[in-house]
Order: sequence, then structure tokens, then C-alpha cells
Amino acid sequence: MNSVNNIESYKVQAPTVVTIGTFDGVHIGHQKIVKRLINAAKLEGLKSVILTFFPHPRMVLQKDSSIKLINTIDERHAILDALGLDYLLIKKFTKEFSRLSAEDFVKQILVDKLHAKKVIIGYDHRFGRNRNANIDDLKRFGKVYDFEVEEISAQDINDVAVSSTKIRKALNEGQMAKANMFLGYNFMITGTVVKGKGLGRQLGFPTANIKVEENYKLIPKYGSYIVSSIINNKKVFGMLNIGMNPTVAGNTESIEVHFFNFNKDIYNKTIQIDLYERIRDEQKFESVEALKNQLAKDRETALVYIAKHNAR
Repeated sequence: MNSVNNIESYKVQAPTVVTIGTFDGVHIGHQKIVKRLINAAKLEGLKSVILTFFPHPRMVLQKDSSIKLINTIDERHAILDALGLDYLLIKKFTKEFSRLSAEDFVKQILVDKLHAKKVIIGYDHRFGRNRNANIDDLKRFGKVYDFEVEEISAQDINDVAVSSTKIRKALNEGQMAKANMFLGYNFMITGTVVKGKGLGRQLGFPTANIKVEENYKLIPKYGSYIVSSIINNKKVFGMLNIGMNPTVAGNTESIEVHFFNFNKDIYNKTIQIDLYERIRDEQKFESVEALKNQLAKDRETALVYIAKHNAR
């Protein structure tokens, strides 16, 4: 699949089937729409395109930095690629772009840039300056500019909206199994391995400290989780801690992963960590020894889970 960070550099002249949206999470509700898009494209000999906007419009128009997204752009790209999408096109969202009229958006983006022959869109979709145009306007433009509009029903749209809300709620509550059920895959955290204080090694549980560059990425509730990563083409399991390390007087949020039976140097590598299940809340222990004992129990809990669920 091709991803274009700036739609202005989109060069492919092939006619397309387009849908528009954030598709944050690319969860089971989204996947239904994406598969419908891909099937429509194949049936009609067209290219499948998702047009998305970044930064999130609320970040630009409302200066709302509190928005947390389930996926980073790169994570979203990888998931959509695996589904078989031809193009993920990212339009940089700016205040200037938000002032574009509905017809200019249709003409400049959907027609001139994307060569849309079909647009698959939600019944309640609104677009253009002040979001003042709706699907009826889009159908009217379709007659003028020669593209078909296929409507996504209220039921399908509600499935998407409900799933996104439920996933964020589940992640904020640490309900990983529930979040993964709605996603249709394991929630992931992607980051770079950076140097830490070495406390894990002193405890007998060496950890890789993960730095997530994207401050808009939703990080689940503090606590310990059962996880895996692919490192050097090999799957390794482990346990992840998200929190403040209160037992050793930590004062900044950290994400640390301890991999089982693993001792390779992975500093400065970017890794993706898949989260399966939450083991427990973050706790402040009476002593470092009590923390070590709990980590040993956590490892046992994780190994039992991995064996029982044949985690993959």
C-alpha cells in the first residue's frame, strides 16, 4: 500500500473508490467499511482510497491537546496495509483547509486529486466550511462531477462510533481483552528503546524503556500487562509496566518492558509491543524485596496465560 503524508504529492492518475474518515483504531466496525471499499474497488476495476486528516481537526480548531488516539499514523497505515487497501492519503489539516467550501473540497480533492468514481460515506457525514454540507449535497455534486455516492447506513455508522468509544473506555480502564475484542487485533504501543536508570536489572528483571514520540497516542491505565514483540523476526513474550514506579520514588511516567529469556542489545531500536491482558494495578510496595517477589509472581502469571491461550 502507498501512504502519502501530503496529498499534494499524490501522483497516481487511476480512477478510485474513496471513503473519508479518521479510522482511528481500524477496529472491527471500521474493518467492515474498509472491506466494503476494497471489494467495490475490485469489482469495478478501481483503486481503493481512504482519505484521512492529520492532525485531528479538534487539535487544530479547538487547540484540544487532550485528544488521545488509539493508533499513531504509522500504526494505522500498517493495519490498513494488511487489510489490502491501495492508498491511505493523509491531508494535513489546517485552519486554511477548514475554510474550503464544500464544492471546492469536492472539486479540488475528490475529483482533481483522487479521480473519484465512487464515494462511500456515512449517512450523517458533514463536510466543507463550517461542516455545512451533507450527503445530499455530495450526491448533487456527484451528478455534476460524474461520481456515484454509496451511503453507509445508520446501523453501520453506529457500530463504528460505539466501538471507538468503548475501546477508549476499555483502554483507560485497563480492560485489555475487551479492547482487543473490539479492535479485532491486539492493541499496540510503538516506541524507541532508550536508556533508563537500570533499576530493573538490579531487581533481576532487566527492562527496555520505551519512549513514545507521539504525545497524542492513548496509553492504557497504569499497571502491568502481558505482552509480546517481534524482534529480529522472532516473537518474544514479556511483561510491561506503565506507571510512575512508586516503590523506588519515581516521579515521571514510564513504559518499561521485561522480555522473557532475552538478553540482546536493542537500544535505539523502534519496536512494536502488542498487549494481551492486564495483570494488576501499579502498586507501591513496602520494600524493594517485596517488589521483586511480586515481579516473580507477575512473570509466573504471564507464562501461565501465554501457555493457556497459546498467545500469538
